[in-house]
Amino acid sequence: MSEEVKQSRPAPDPNSAKVKLGNIAAAAYSDAMEAKKRGEMVGWCASNFPVEIPETLGLYVCYPENQAAGIAARKGGERMCNVSEAEGYSNDICAYARISLAYAKLKSCEEQDMPMPDFVLCCNNICNCMIKWYENLAKDLNIPMIMIDIPFNPDYEVSEAQVEYVKAQFWDAIHQLEEITGKKWSSERYEQVREISGRTSRAWLEATACAKYVPSPFNGFDLLNHMAVMVTARGKEAAAEAMETLLKEYEENHVKGASTFRAEEKYRIMFEGIACWPWLRATSTGLKSRGINMVTTIYADAFGFIYDDFDGMCRAYCNVPNAMNLEHARDKRIKLCKDNHVEGLLVHTNRSCKLWSGFMPEMSRQIAEACGIPHASFDGDQADPRNFSEAQYDTRVQGLMEAMEANKGGN
Repeated sequence: MSEEVKQSRPAPDPNSAKVKLGNIAAAAYSDAMEAKKRGEMVGWCASNFPVEIPETLGLYVCYPENQAAGIAARKGGERMCNVSEAEGYSNDICAYARISLAYAKLKSCEEQDMPMPDFVLCCNNICNCMIKWYENLAKDLNIPMIMIDIPFNPDYEVSEAQVEYVKAQFWDAIHQLEEITGKKWSSERYEQVREISGRTSRAWLEATACAKYVPSPFNGFDLLNHMAVMVTARGKEAAAEAMETLLKEYEENHVKGASTFRAEEKYRIMFEGIACWPWLRATSTGLKSRGINMVTTIYADAFGFIYDDFDGMCRAYCNVPNAMNLEHARDKRIKLCKDNHVEGLLVHTNRSCKLWSGFMPEMSRQIAEACGIPHASFDGDQADPRNFSEAQYDTRVQGLMEAMEANKGGN
């Protein structure tokens, strides 16, 4: 009997957006590691802390949320959660926090290493859990913590009072970093970073908006992977160039009738909530096998920041999805659904995110009603695999597909 010959995949195009973006995401860790070896100070930074500040100062920062997602995607999440739980941290707190606190104790992880911090940069426009998580890091590692308070906004517009409140904190953070690191702020360099960040954000938002085409030129799970660069590197020239390449590829896919969604697109959904990183392949396959393409998610566009000056930057960071009231957050999602011809809403009720887990049932109902689409939810977690049931997920997706099919039949 002859041996089966396995076909090798062609080498990836080094000029493709996927390769460029992958290299940038990897460099965020390797560059920081090299800086640490040279004796430079390195920080750990919350994902919605203004990246423009450390970028302008020429500081190397790493993002514990991104590291935790990488560790979870590579199946190390449960092991790391067990380490932090053995230290007395509750299983009921954020899995990203548990993984990060475990890493702070172990100082190494085979799935994704990053240098230990000399300072931490925190803000609460993601969630208030971040405050205690970063406070514990600072206390355990005996390093300074810079905290920016961005209030939850009950209105649609960001008030001038809120801008002034946040701006004072941004400048205080800058001055603290100058004192801690010896680096100096440059207004000229800030303007360069601001322009690059805007260029990166425009390309990214235009790329995600290509979901308006039917069929979509991309698989929405691409957005979850490429989003890491928007978090860590949108102020870098390489990121702007890579995002412009991504936009060009999506536009070309549309013209050619091609897509990175490797199946016939029968249904189009919005995915709400953070990806279940330990189960990403299962969640993606469960959709693709049914011809369901996840074409949009609020968290992709959340990291596209476009503004004209320092005050505009303050306003942008006050207007991220997790700092909005329910009505504003709902309306942004309704717009995405309508712009991208969404036929169903799939909601990840993420155990680690208490605020949004409480918001989402009512918000989902309102979105579905406004758009005339069915919705379904499943229980899970972004990094702890013990809180996900593949059978439950599969059942909910099957039910959503049947509801979308019935909805089509009624139109």
